[in-house]
Amino acid sequence: MPSTPHRPALLVIDMQEAMVPIMHEPGRTVAVIAGLRQRARAAGVPVVTVRQRGEGPVVDELRPNEDESTVEKTSADAFLRTGLDAALQDLGVTEVLVTGFATENCVETTARQALSRGYDLVLVADGHTTSVRPDTTDFAPPEQSIAHHNEIYRHIDFPERGVRVLRSADVDFGAP
Repeated sequence: MPSTPHRPALLVIDMQEAMVPIMHEPGRTVAVIAGLRQRARAAGVPVVTVRQRGEGPVVDELRPNEDESTVEKTSADAFLRTGLDAALQDLGVTEVLVTGFATENCVETTARQALSRGYDLVLVADGHTTSVRPDTTDFAPPEQSIAHHNEIYRHIDFPERGVRVLRSADVDFGAP
């Protein structure tokens, strides 16, 4: 039986103007994702933008082009009651590169659901961010939360799925 050819897609999750004021280091994260998006488009890799309903437009630097897929969601899971899975299947996608906001919520949930739905996964280590935190909270500080999730995905074992954590500079859209 022939194997399915490697076909990545870049997912950009909840990088919306209304979210920027609560994002940790939004400028850095937007710049990283914008660079990846440019490289993906140049390599012919599809970019899928996921938006949280009611949170307004995507930031200017990441606004999808007319030929790019967009998905609107109503929960942390970008696959739940959306057309994301169908869009990825129509594009022949076998691997998703996950970026966006918020690390321990929408990014995490969508990443795990991608694995459960049969996609290989790349968590872009410097391409996701979380919310800013008040000084008095039980949440981990933003940098620690991001590092924690990157480390989890470096060690996660998911049967018959490739799972990698790569910095944006190390992403090779042509390599399986």
